[in-house]
Amino acid sequence: MPTPSPTVLGFSVVSIPLLSAIVGGVLALLLFADYFRRKRAEVATIAEPLELKTADQKHVVKPPPLASRKAHARSHHSHAADKDQNKRHHPLDINTLRGHVDAVTALCFSSDGRNLATTCSDGVVRVFTVDDASNKSFKLLKINLPPGAQPTAIAFLEGASSLVVAAQVLSGSCLYMYGDVVFKPAGDSKQQPKVPAPEIKWEHHKIHEMRSVLTLVGVPATYGTGDGSMIVASCSEGTDIKLWHGKSGKELATVDTNQLKNNMATISPNGRFLAAAAFTADVKVWEILYAKDGSVKEVSKVMQLKGHKSAVTCLCFTPNSENIITASKDGTIRIWNINVRYHLDEDPKTLKVFKIPLKDAKGAPLLYDHMSISPDGKILAVTCGPTLQWLCTETGEVLDTADKYHEGDITGIAWAPQLIPNGNIQASVLASASIDKKVKLWLAPALHPS
Repeated sequence: MPTPSPTVLGFSVVSIPLLSAIVGGVLALLLFADYFRRKRAEVATIAEPLELKTADQKHVVKPPPLASRKAHARSHHSHAADKDQNKRHHPLDINTLRGHVDAVTALCFSSDGRNLATTCSDGVVRVFTVDDASNKSFKLLKINLPPGAQPTAIAFLEGASSLVVAAQVLSGSCLYMYGDVVFKPAGDSKQQPKVPAPEIKWEHHKIHEMRSVLTLVGVPATYGTGDGSMIVASCSEGTDIKLWHGKSGKELATVDTNQLKNNMATISPNGRFLAAAAFTADVKVWEILYAKDGSVKEVSKVMQLKGHKSAVTCLCFTPNSENIITASKDGTIRIWNINVRYHLDEDPKTLKVFKIPLKDAKGAPLLYDHMSISPDGKILAVTCGPTLQWLCTETGEVLDTADKYHEGDITGIAWAPQLIPNGNIQASVLASASIDKKVKLWLAPALHPS
């Protein structure tokens, strides 16, 4: 006979595990049901604002994206076109000499103003015949420098018949003198005449050791017993300056500024004085003494221009050779009278002091890189980066400014020594060169702008 199952509170002990499993399953179902209910509520809460936002957006009118982009592109293009239009039509900008394939490093006019020579980083010297500044094209003579020569400065010699070029090569700085560099057109033919390539008449190597030439200037020696032959001064980035005889290439003298580093040097138009701007605030001036036969006898230091509080960045002589104009990091321009009896210890005098008008965003004066005075001595052209400015030498007034009309820093400026044709008139013309591969021709501004 089978044994009866034990009971607890009337339930069979065997049925208790079964009951527990049923209760556990019911509880699990209840938990899953509660979880899915909460998730549905959460999804509904999230979806509602999205639907409202989508509905609201239907009432906002927007232009088609493509049309918007086209309109923006047209606006941007119009702005760029207006900017380019303004660049091309500065009232003083009369022409652009093209043809350079690299940065233009230096330029100079011939003594008659009819030829403009430029040096380019491509190792080519270009001589433009500027018989009319308004021409659409100019006769052009190209001179290829020796392989590897990078030109840094240039100067005309003997009127317009020859050129001396300073260049940097692996072994140091060099000078090359080329003869017969000017066109001699035959008749009225518009075709460029074929002329033989100019030849090197003389050359010197390692003239300043490994240091490059910063400035090169040539003037006729007409003061005192000078015989009118061309004297050339080459200024290195070190402290030395050398004088050369233009025709023969003979080295005439060497001077040392003893001022750590040169900024530039130049000679007075009559060949009497040599002046250098260097690391310090003082400008040193030497006198070139000529022997009776016209040769250079001595170069002696005769005066020092003291007054600036910081280094002089650039300078130039006035056309009469009696004044020097200097620009300094102290934010001033000074005009000095050097026509003094220095042998009696009479010091040069400061005639005028002007504040540099160009300022940066914080109002601090900017530094001038290059300076050139007009042939009549009335207008001073100066540069700072890509900006060209004209000042009245009498008052320091800004006559005009061409800001960023070159698309890069200006590397040199030069006035034509004489008036040259510009259409039907004779005009005073300034040339500027830049790293943007262009040379621009500018008219002189009015001395009393309205």
